[in-house]
Amino acid sequence: MVTKKQIEEFIAAEPIAMAGVSRNPRKFGFTAFRELKEKGMNIIPVNPYAKEIHGAQVFNDLKSLPPGVKGLLVMTRKNETLNLIREAKGLGLKQIWIQQNSESREALEELRNSDINYITGQCILMHYKPHSIHKFHRSINKFFGKLPK
Repeated sequence: MVTKKQIEEFIAAEPIAMAGVSRNPRKFGFTAFRELKEKGMNIIPVNPYAKEIHGAQVFNDLKSLPPGVKGLLVMTRKNETLNLIREAKGLGLKQIWIQQNSESREALEELRNSDINYITGQCILMHYKPHSIHKFHRSINKFFGKLPK
């Protein structure tokens, strides 16, 4: 089970790379990136098919990221997640957040018993300066005792 401490540790580990940033403004991968960036998160987009998204330079893979990246936010398709996790581990990243619907059984197995702080089953937008619908969802989860403690 994910704890509040794990979430705080991840959020404090900026800069954070985000794999799965979409070029399509109608997709969640674009919306989430834009929202996190506008809220002030030091977030670096990763997309193998783009050079720039929402005014930010895009890196084609994790190996091409600038030095100093401390975390990875995964918003890819499930079948891409395991390879990203393996690549992140190889680069020594110790903070990984796998957004809901991006986790796979194999990726979670890869992270189990590692020294990586990993978060699954949570929406980053409910935990990083939530507003609007995400603040509402957070309030509901808090009311029902479903927020990480």
